[in-house]
Amino acid sequence: MAETACILGCSGLTLTAEERAFFADVRPWGFILFKRNVDTPDQVRALVDELRACTGIANAPVLIDQEGGRVQRLGPPHWRRYPPGRAYGQLGANDPLIRREVTRLGARLLAHDLAVLGINVDCVPVLDVPEPDAHEVIGDRAYGATPQEVASLGRAAAEGLIAGGVLPVIKHIPGHGRAKADSHLALPVVTASLEELDARDFAPLAMTAHVVYTAIDPRRPATTSRKAIRDVMRGTIGFDGLIMSDDLSMKALSGDFAERARASLAAGCDVVLHCNGDMAEMKAVLDGCRSLAGRAKVRATSALGRLAKTPEPFDAEEARARFDAAFDGKWAA
Repeated sequence: MAETACILGCSGLTLTAEERAFFADVRPWGFILFKRNVDTPDQVRALVDELRACTGIANAPVLIDQEGGRVQRLGPPHWRRYPPGRAYGQLGANDPLIRREVTRLGARLLAHDLAVLGINVDCVPVLDVPEPDAHEVIGDRAYGATPQEVASLGRAAAEGLIAGGVLPVIKHIPGHGRAKADSHLALPVVTASLEELDARDFAPLAMTAHVVYTAIDPRRPATTSRKAIRDVMRGTIGFDGLIMSDDLSMKALSGDFAERARASLAAGCDVVLHCNGDMAEMKAVLDGCRSLAGRAKVRATSALGRLAKTPEPFDAEEARARFDAAFDGKWAA
């Protein structure tokens, strides 16, 4: 039986009987964890194993948002704190190589933390380029204020994760940095010209943004827009990796959950994401989903193929010492 083109959440620290039966039946391509799913390292590892056992897929993607700063699902007392993206961009003002090295090191440490739990995908790096008057939803999550800064450090973060056996998810395509609203709560509309977007927002670039870009498609947010996904993400930006939607339960999207899933996949998303673990909503999402097949299946297989490589040698204690020294101990556990 083929996997379904979706990534789903669960409700708590262990699976309910209903969740086990549901996941075994629909075989989602992957899963995502949030703070409600996290207690201790042993508990997280057991939950990850339980999720994979439902589908029978040994390397099924298990995602988490572990950026650092405001967005960190794993935290004290069992896991260390990490800085937000902007902190990396403010290091070594006269030496960009230091910023790259420490950003890669931070991501390599994140990968180490996640890999021992069986989590193999991190929704990092944030490649949005924030505008001064934009909504604070991105803010210090961004590595810098220019496309060049964001691209350089975002690439370093992705390299660090991959070196540790964890796949990165770049977000958000085509960019959330200009949005003046939080798409978790409302639908942002960006009126910048295509030339402005191309020069600043597309440069760093894969999680779609629930944002309307009037220069691309004035009627639909990027997640459900063929023009945004096929013309811009696949065409102008040239991204040929797996594209997943942002969370379908965010209030930026309209329509019922089946409609949201159907529209996202029809627009060109390879898989859709639903995060909150609400069973009724997940069943509705499945009504609008399809099996993972064709080019989407090829991209999904290719992405997971990166996990087959052995992580590079790594001394975690030595790496933590170097990382803490770079920040003068500010983010030490």
